[in-house]
Amino acid sequence: MSYKVSIVIEKDEFGYYAYSPELEGCQTQGDTIEEVMANIKEAVTLYMETLTDEEKRLVCSKEILTTSLEV
Repeated sequence: MSYKVSIVIEKDEFGYYAYSPELEGCQTQGDTIEEVMANIKEAVTLYMETLTDEEKRLVCSKEILTTSLEV
């Protein structure tokens, strides 16, 4: 079964940092966007394996939207 979770990726002087707002503590980093995407996919997969079916249903029912705002 597959699940859809939100992922936030930030770039700074050290590379890329990714985390899932729905999955507390689920985070990783990488030197490239490709590396951080592979790392966060693995981190989310491992995190989801620790949850019960009910917990999975609850965390995957959230909808988090992101956008940019110029001020």
